[in-house]
Amino acid sequence: MTGTEEAGQDPVGTPSPPRPLQPRPPHPQSPHSQPPQPRPRSQSVRIKDVAARASVSVATVSRVLNGDPNVAAGLRDQVRAAVAELGYRPNRLARNLRRRHMEALGVVVPDIENPHFAEVVRVIETFAIRHGYRVLVCNTDEDADRQEACLRMLADERASGIVLSPSDPDGSIDQLVSLGIPVVTIDRALKHATTDLIVADNASSVRLATRRLIDAGHQRIAFVGGRSEVETGSERQEGYVAAVEGAGLNPIMVNGGFRRDPATQAVAGLLRQSAWPSALVVANNLMALGALKAIRDRGLRVPDDIAIIAVDNPDWSELLDPPLSVLAQPIRAMASEAAELLIRRIGGEDFPPVHSVHQLELIIRRSCGTAAMAADPGGDP
Repeated sequence: MTGTEEAGQDPVGTPSPPRPLQPRPPHPQSPHSQPPQPRPRSQSVRIKDVAARASVSVATVSRVLNGDPNVAAGLRDQVRAAVAELGYRPNRLARNLRRRHMEALGVVVPDIENPHFAEVVRVIETFAIRHGYRVLVCNTDEDADRQEACLRMLADERASGIVLSPSDPDGSIDQLVSLGIPVVTIDRALKHATTDLIVADNASSVRLATRRLIDAGHQRIAFVGGRSEVETGSERQEGYVAAVEGAGLNPIMVNGGFRRDPATQAVAGLLRQSAWPSALVVANNLMALGALKAIRDRGLRVPDDIAIIAVDNPDWSELLDPPLSVLAQPIRAMASEAAELLIRRIGGEDFPPVHSVHQLELIIRRSCGTAAMAADPGGDP
């Protein structure tokens, strides 16, 4: 073979024509295989397409997508069927940019580990979703700096509104107010701002529970409190002090910090004294767990050696042996009212600030050793 032949040329030096490409035979298809389907492109479907398919106005589609409960059921079903058929997905980013706020509610709580606040978040989230909002949850961990950071983040994100249970009662919401973001406070108040406020009647409820122990014959009743600088801490302590001083007894108070481990240490210190208290009033459910641990570690029994009543009624309180006597807060009612007020404020309603006070229920179980006593029908005389 010559060099030219090696280079792909014929013997006289003329280049060989390129060989035409042959199409590849198609793969045989199974009789059961389906032709490929184009992917749905929901981005190309616009709200007016949904309106046309459902034979309604664009405004009606918008109201259905935003969860307006006043849309007739038939129209709502038509719109939802059209949305499903067309594969429509709202462009929330564009909508947020047009409206200059995010379709989300902020919920800021001091301790998400506490079942009380976990239930608050759950109730508000359910309410928010029903009205077309998402929820951004911030846990401040009872820290003032974290509260400030959470509120600043929600302001930067332009949340539609915020339900706040303050860790720092001196905290500011001025930036939120200047941006027109409404705030409803729950469980605790802010000292330097006027908002809608949903709280429990802590002082009179704790006074009633403490008197229950006094009427059962207890003379040394200790109070396990926490964070007296916030409203729930100060009011519960106030109710306890009013009851024991009203009965001519000496107050015995320790700080459990609204947390389990500090409460364990505080109650352990009480039980190391030569004359320990015969009963405890504990200001929240996490500290109740800490108090019970300290009692068990000391080898004592509830209520034979020491009685206990605690604020909050988590699910596990009935599962203890003995079941825990509690002051039950109406969490669902409080959180629902806070969410409803916030939605009204977001909707532009103008009404005087609401200050709503909910009553706690004293539920007597076996931990306080007074279950056989007749319930006090009238509360305080």
